[in-house]
This record gives sequence, structure tokens and C-alpha cells, in this order.
Amino acid sequence: MRVLSLGAGVQSSTLLLMAVHGEIEIDRAIFADTQSEPAATYAWLETLMPIAERAGIPIDVVTAGDLGADSLSKPGWRVSIPAYFQGTDRAVPLLRKCTNGYKIRPIQRRLRNLGATAKNPTTLLIGISLDEIQRMKPARVKYISHEWPLIDRRMSRGDCILWMERNGYPEPPKSACVFCPFRDNRSWRAMRDEAPADWDSAVRFDQQVRGAAQLKVPADAFVHRSLLPLPMVDLSNQQDAGQTDMFAAECEGMCGV
Repeated sequence: MRVLSLGAGVQSSTLLLMAVHGEIEIDRAIFADTQSEPAATYAWLETLMPIAERAGIPIDVVTAGDLGADSLSKPGWRVSIPAYFQGTDRAVPLLRKCTNGYKIRPIQRRLRNLGATAKNPTTLLIGISLDEIQRMKPARVKYISHEWPLIDRRMSRGDCILWMERNGYPEPPKSACVFCPFRDNRSWRAMRDEAPADWDSAVRFDQQVRGAAQLKVPADAFVHRSLLPLPMVDLSNQQDAGQTDMFAAECEGMCGV
């Protein structure tokens, strides 16, 4: 069985549509829903599903729950996202647990349910492009083996966008939760200006995450490295000094399944 890990960003969407066009072979795709994705991601997924279905490629949507709500209120839960708090001399991110718990494990469970075993492993296609080759990792479990078709074809993220254009598709939205601390200022600014509902969700989460971090020394958590409430952050500069920019290689979260 050949399964695509679908994050619904540029790279994995390109792979899905390449399969629709017969350029690669997959049996199905799996989208792990954190229930905290941007509205544009859900809209794009709704666009992809009938296209894939007509080509005989089902898209399974799986979830471990609501990442945002669980991070804030699940009993005994530590904040699952890498929100920032004040360290000794700089902003320090919390341990990142969201990818494993809300992206990787739901897909693993679905593959096991579909019959993947160590004797008969599933080939999981991963949307990592040539410009992010450092993200390639072997599977953590014996019932999955990884394949990276974009690497094999020497395709960069830009090449994926060109492929989409040549085949009449729009550029997919970048994939990451609305409150992801790995956003740079450009991404936060675009959300504020172009997706106000997502911005409002991120602001609410940022307000509520203050005391949710369970640390040895009490400290407030923030989604922005500046350690300021999101509405107070100056987003006019291109990228906050030191703010991690994961959005050139979007947070699809699937490189360690």
C-alpha cells in the first residue's frame, strides 16, 4: 500500500495532484487534522477531496483532537506547542509535542487500521522538497517505510508551484496551525491583514496560553518570541530577530512518521 501524508500545503498538494495526473502512484492520502488549521487550509482541502475522489484516491481525515483546546485545558497537560517563555537571558521555546501527538500518531494509527505491519509495511510518501532535504528522516516504526518523490525528482518548493501553475491549479496556502509560534512576522502580518478570523483565533489563544505552561519556575507563555501579547507586537519588520522561520518549509509535520 502506498499512502500520501497530506498536509495540504504546497509540496504534499503537488504530490496528490501528480498522482491524479498519473505521474506518481498512491492508493490513498491521509490528512491529520489538528482542528486548529487556518480557514484557507480547510477550504483547499475541500477543493482537493473531490478531485482526488474522481481519480479513485480517497483522502482520510484523522484527528487526535483539538490541539488548541487540549493545550489550554486538558487536565495535567503541558502546553503542547513550542510557545515562548522568558529564560535566563532570552526567550526560550517550550518542548514541541504537537507534531508527534497531533500529526504523526494519528497517521500511524490509521495505517495500522489499514493493515500495515512489520512484515507488510506501508510506503508513506512524504512531501519534502529538495530545498528542505535536511528534513528527511527514516520512519520511526517498522510498519512504515518512507519515500520522498520530490527529492527523487529534484523538485524544490518553487518547482512545485510551477507544476501547479502549468497544470491549472492555484498555489496552495501554507500549512500550519493558526497559533503556531514558528511563524515569522511576515506570516503573522499576512494573517492579520488577510485572514481576520484566523487572527482573532490566534489572539484568543495567545491570551489564554499565559498561565497554561507548567514550568518549574512560574512564567507566562506567548506565541511570539518578543514575549508580548500578539496584538502589541510590531509586525512591520520582515522578521523578528531570532523568530524561527519555518514557513519557507511549511509545518506539515510529517517528516518523522
